[in-house]
Amino acid sequence: MKAVIKLGGDLVKGQLPAELLADISKLSGRHELILVHGGGDVVTEIATKLGKEQKFVVSPDGIRSRYTDRETMDIFTMVMCGMIAKKLVETLARAGIRAVSLSGLDGGVLRASRKKKLLIINDKGRKMVIDGGYTGKMLSSEPSALTALLSKGFIPVVSPVAMGEESEPLNVDSDRAATYVAMGMKADAVLFLTDVKGLTLDGRFVEKLTVEQARESLPKIGFGMQKKILAGIEAMEGGVKEVIVASGFGTEPLTAALAHAGCTVISSR
Repeated sequence: MKAVIKLGGDLVKGQLPAELLADISKLSGRHELILVHGGGDVVTEIATKLGKEQKFVVSPDGIRSRYTDRETMDIFTMVMCGMIAKKLVETLARAGIRAVSLSGLDGGVLRASRKKKLLIINDKGRKMVIDGGYTGKMLSSEPSALTALLSKGFIPVVSPVAMGEESEPLNVDSDRAATYVAMGMKADAVLFLTDVKGLTLDGRFVEKLTVEQARESLPKIGFGMQKKILAGIEAMEGGVKEVIVASGFGTEPLTAALAHAGCTVISSR
């Protein structure tokens, strides 16, 4: 099996849970695993310490995102590709797992188009258009570098900084980055590991969804989970066989998720 595993921000703020590390170590001997990480809260924390106030904007659809000017892009790259990625590689190495970190810039692993303009809702509730800055819209993923690393027994760790059409670095959503890596690698599954066990709708935990059911549920889902379900729908439409949203905490979290135990699964049936 070939699986792309998205590590949410709550998992990468500190050390990866020992149970998750042990599970990655066990499964890496039998499956091809690729890690994609988030960490936006860490970027905000470091940027604030550096005196760069972070600005967030809201789209007409209610999607909140970081406004990325060039200085913010530099800090985003530094934190994501340097601090977070290298700490993950260090943590994996201590558990006996051989890993190599790379960004979407490396080998064109992530390709995106720069958003020239952004339509946002201002503080007065009115629509306005602003410069797009260094925010990217995912276009594709080039699998060559990832395939080469896997063939040598390494686990790739991918940071969500994409290469733009003019080779500039772009801030892309980490869930979408994981989706495009999964599509580019023709993965069997993409797993979104977070701090909750999956999707809850109307007070009820949802174990299974078809793509159509997932799409119909979007208006009822909160922002954080909505991004994962949207990315999951895109992954399924792009040829990934199944999407799993699960907790990255607890005993053997990956093994349980791949067995569809205590998680939310989006599949074709």
